[in-house]
Amino acid sequence: MIYSSLLFIYVFFPVSLLLYYVTPEKYRNITLLALSVIFCGMNGAAYLLFLASYTALNFGFCHLIGKYRKNKFIAKGMLTLALVLDISVIFIFRSDFFSAYRELMSIPEVFFPVGISFFTLSAVGTLADVYSGRTEPEKNIVYFALYMMFFPRIIMGPPMRYSGFRKMLRHRKSGLADIGTGLSLFVKGFAKKVIAVDTLYSLYNAASGVEIEKMPALTAWLGAVSFLLCFYFTISGFSDMGAGISCCFGFRISKSFNYPVFSPNVRCFTARWHMQVSQWFRRYVTKPLSSLCVKKIYRDIIIIAAGGLFGFWYTFDIGGAVSGLIWSTAVVAETRFIKEKQLQITGVLYTFILALVCSVFMSGGGLVYSMKYLFAMIGGNRLLADSQSLYLLKSYVLILIVSMYSAASFFRNIMVHSRRKKIQNIITALSPLIVLSAMILCTVLISYRGSSDMILLKM
Repeated sequence: MIYSSLLFIYVFFPVSLLLYYVTPEKYRNITLLALSVIFCGMNGAAYLLFLASYTALNFGFCHLIGKYRKNKFIAKGMLTLALVLDISVIFIFRSDFFSAYRELMSIPEVFFPVGISFFTLSAVGTLADVYSGRTEPEKNIVYFALYMMFFPRIIMGPPMRYSGFRKMLRHRKSGLADIGTGLSLFVKGFAKKVIAVDTLYSLYNAASGVEIEKMPALTAWLGAVSFLLCFYFTISGFSDMGAGISCCFGFRISKSFNYPVFSPNVRCFTARWHMQVSQWFRRYVTKPLSSLCVKKIYRDIIIIAAGGLFGFWYTFDIGGAVSGLIWSTAVVAETRFIKEKQLQITGVLYTFILALVCSVFMSGGGLVYSMKYLFAMIGGNRLLADSQSLYLLKSYVLILIVSMYSAASFFRNIMVHSRRKKIQNIITALSPLIVLSAMILCTVLISYRGSSDMILLKM
């Protein structure tokens, strides 16, 4: 069960809200943990057992590291062991290279711990913070278990510092205004998933199904654009849904994306893309390593390598790493050689094209396939278009235009300008109707097409 399933939307979510608000305030954390356990259990008993064991293991290591923090040798040994275990787990489940280990441990092929990429980052960050003294080890198992298993964060995060989550646990306020804000944000993410992703994924499947040696340039471009938009709307959509659900329970989680797709330069795109994850890599990877370097060139190398690690984290294959290396190299090159004043529409175009190139490597198929795909995009197959590519363009041009418009900041700018033109009250009055209409439309689309449980990347 995921957030875009009708079972979650019309059964689990409203029942959870009802149970939470009828529970006395001092017991609400226990209610949230119970609901999170039920949510995880509805994804399978094996998933619940895995996540509970993972949570207990990290809870224990946090206590041991905190207890022996003054003894650097023991604390460092505990930290190293905990990191090795956490990172080994994510490699076993996400990397195809370790498929033999999964078979050896008799792990069913269909079993995958959804959200492992995000709760691993949370666990590793908390262990590092406890070791460095930035966070005290949590003594309340309910608090720590909620941090790891809180169902609005379980699928697409975002990773948070434990100190920030604990502060929200202790001082959050919830009410009708929070529910209204949260539902609006949830429907926004739901619409991204159902209207944009589910439709664009059909275009991507149709384009990528063409034999690569015979692929027309138009088909290749349609496939690359549809994958990039699918990738963006999948992650941002689930992030919006998770943040909206959290808001209904009084948790204000920062947004993960700030309209990155049509950014004026690569650095701006990077600053707007998956912001909490980017901050995690800067805090726990880039900054600690860069602080050890005096020369700028070594710091640039660390930034490029961290970018490769960031890309690898998305896919756990060589394509993701290459994508990250290309992007971080562009960031370093832009920082050194290109002035921001020189980038206007040119910057938007080259940033978007670079994002398309990276998405080709990110989409899988191997490096050879990705290179052939890029070759097809520049007309290397000596075929610009055929009847199928023209049919795909005609069939999907509207959803492409709407999706690209939605991925840009144009609508947000309209809302900002509306405040100045004093029509904000009209928009506010119409918002409930817009949200309800979007909800009905998405429900109808799911009922017509079937399930909307597909996630582009297992994370």
